[in-house]
Amino acid sequence: MATYHTNGPRLVLASGSAVRARLLRDAGLAFEVRDSHVDEDVVKKRFAESDDRADTDALALKLADEKALAVSRIETGALVIGADQIMSCEGRRYDKPRDMAEARANLLALRGKTHTLHSAMVLAKDGAIVWRHVGHAHLAMRHFSDEFLDEYLNICGEKVKTSVGCYQLEGPGIQLFDTIDGDYFTILGLPLLALLPELRRQGTAPI
Repeated sequence: MATYHTNGPRLVLASGSAVRARLLRDAGLAFEVRDSHVDEDVVKKRFAESDDRADTDALALKLADEKALAVSRIETGALVIGADQIMSCEGRRYDKPRDMAEARANLLALRGKTHTLHSAMVLAKDGAIVWRHVGHAHLAMRHFSDEFLDEYLNICGEKVKTSVGCYQLEGPGIQLFDTIDGDYFTILGLPLLALLPELRRQGTAPI
């Protein structure tokens, strides 16, 4: 795949997410990957459970900050992308399911309701945050049957555990929904339409 070349700083993705890496690669960006190894549970314990949009945005940004800063302190001179996504619905925040039983329980809890994805993204350089953004998407799940849910989980298998919402919209997960309000990249956890203008300003993406 063709890659755009610039004279700006190196671009580093502070994440082990294959989806985020694919989005950057498909956009033609030259970048490196370095997992931050941040303990997300430690950060989350500092935030009280809340469905308030500002509180959940703050948590998502804090997680993205910690990831970007951890790598930025090592990758001197590089522009480091940190990203994190939190899902909230009716006073509860959701993490990736630990097993198939939890995935089923989560989907039952979300059935017939609208949930919000809070997709935070930051850029850090030399140990300091230089840019921050939070994108939102609102997804309304339909009133699917128990039989459909069982078949869906059987078709998707262990893949449902890789997503906080137990779905991939590019696959069978699209059948879970009635309506979606939000752009594709925000839903996948990397709001590229907000990121690219800043990368151009930083000299890391072509003008």
